[in-house]
Amino acid sequence: MRIFVYIIIFFSFFDLFSQLPIMTPLAVSLGATPFVTGLVVGMFSLSNMIGNVASGFFTDKKGPFLLLLAGLLLTSMSLFLYQLAFDPILLLFVRFIHGLNAGLIIPAAFTFMANTTAKNEKGKGAAISGAFIGLAAIMGPAFSGILASRTNEVTVLNATAIFMLILGILSYFILRKKAVAVHPSLSRKTERPVRQLFHSRPIVKAFAGAFFLMFSQGVLAYMLPLKVEALGSDTQTSGMLLSTFGVVAVLIFILPTNRLFDHLKPQNTLVFGMITMAVCMGCISFLESLSLLFVFMALYGMGFAFLFPSINSLLIESTTDENRGKAYGYFYAFFSIGVVTGSGVTGLLQLSANGGFLFTGILLLAAAVIIKLIKNTIPAGA
Repeated sequence: MRIFVYIIIFFSFFDLFSQLPIMTPLAVSLGATPFVTGLVVGMFSLSNMIGNVASGFFTDKKGPFLLLLAGLLLTSMSLFLYQLAFDPILLLFVRFIHGLNAGLIIPAAFTFMANTTAKNEKGKGAAISGAFIGLAAIMGPAFSGILASRTNEVTVLNATAIFMLILGILSYFILRKKAVAVHPSLSRKTERPVRQLFHSRPIVKAFAGAFFLMFSQGVLAYMLPLKVEALGSDTQTSGMLLSTFGVVAVLIFILPTNRLFDHLKPQNTLVFGMITMAVCMGCISFLESLSLLFVFMALYGMGFAFLFPSINSLLIESTTDENRGKAYGYFYAFFSIGVVTGSGVTGLLQLSANGGFLFTGILLLAAAVIIKLIKNTIPAGA
């Protein structure tokens, strides 16, 4: 059952990452202006945040099974709608619907995993889920790039739709009998758990970690191709560099090193991961050698691998079955905000590639210091 939920997590992120190489060309092919093309790319993240938060609330009320089932089937339907997008306005509408429905899946999936994983394996479970996300980050863009070059962008989206439809059908039979029972208290309407999420320092640290993790990813996606181009190389090298960081992260997630996350305090591994990423970002801004760039991207992958399970563990340890769905809803909303903010802020400041990496390194370092200095004085689950 758990491996099936990991597969759902993989394909949910596969859906996200497979869009990256094809959405801009699709919008341009429909006659979108540069401004509308930017809206098309960003619309998914906007509606995805809404879906994340909604999923969190309904997961706590109805349980994760129904949200997983609805999210998978509705996302499949949304992906099939792309073939009806004949102009940029229709494409914007489909992007909104797609992001909204896709946002239902991840908070429910992680809540399902957290509620069915032994307490002493929470860190390892988070690491394994991170491995599946890493694999999706490696395979998604490659799959869509190859298939789109041989067919077209809509074919890629239809293929993903079929994957999601199959998962939705299978989840009905595989997860229905194993669905976590909904506690009677979950049906009571109350605003208190939401306020408590933002009053709990460990949870706020998890939210901050999610934001800065994806802020750096947004900067990386925007600035790395520019850095590589400045060093005289091409987009293929950019892809290899991103794969290097992804492979290192996945290895740490799946090798016995994943046991570290059940024995070390998540706040310490969080800070270590964030500082490692900060140092790598800062060093990349000064590098003039492609070979060294590969080395620091590998180290960045190690930082990523320590940060992701840590923020998941903090969230799990500091929530209960009654409010964990909401917590994951906001958690992944911060993921989406981080990606948009990372590329948006560096673009708004008109930073060069080197300036963008240095700025992000300093920001991550400052965030790590603040997180380390703030004590977890509020009880877990508060």
